Amino acid sequence: MQPHGQEIIPGEPIALIEECEAGPNTFDDGDRVRAAALGTAEIDRRARTASVATPVLMHVPGVGDKVVGTVAIVMSAMFAVAIRYVNGRPVTSNVECVCSTRDSRRKMIALNGDVVALRIRSRINGTMHATIDEADLGVLFTKCRKCGMGVITVRDGVKCADCGWFDERKISSDFGSVDAAIGGGGGA
Repeated sequence: MQPHGQEIIPGEPIALIEECEAGPNTFDDGDRVRAAALGTAEIDRRARTASVATPVLMHVPGVGDKVVGTVAIVMSAMFAVAIRYVNGRPVTSNVECVCSTRDSRRKMIALNGDVVALRIRSRINGTMHATIDEADLGVLFTKCRKCGMGVITVRDGVKCADCGWFDERKISSDFGSVDAAIGGGGGA
């Protein structure tokens, strides 16, 4: 167990899971509670929780949180998203989540650079897994991948308003809404 008040970096172990539960700015890797942010280790022996106090609020999303971010990497069965907002609040934690596309009938769910809304469904072994299956989740903003101009939604994708190029995407019901892009819920 780390001494209370010791400076700690992300990934550094704080306590065994038998000793404490993961608190704010920490995660459970299945064996130990580890820091998810730069700061000071804090152990609450009464509540049996380990947390990291940060000089700046660095929110790490929990299960059920709605996140908005930019697609950073697209692979055959998943994509990774750099999280920028959690439940409508901007974050500086520079964390990513992954979203599986294995069960989707669509060829393309999202592409690099798309702004997407996701919901965190689990945190396993230090990895956040997200879903894009709800109507308000999906691509919020994108550009034509052929010419870089603006797009409009068409059925199951987007069509370039300039060159006419069509791309399949999982479009959010809040597509184009600035309020939805910052996680504020969008809509009316």
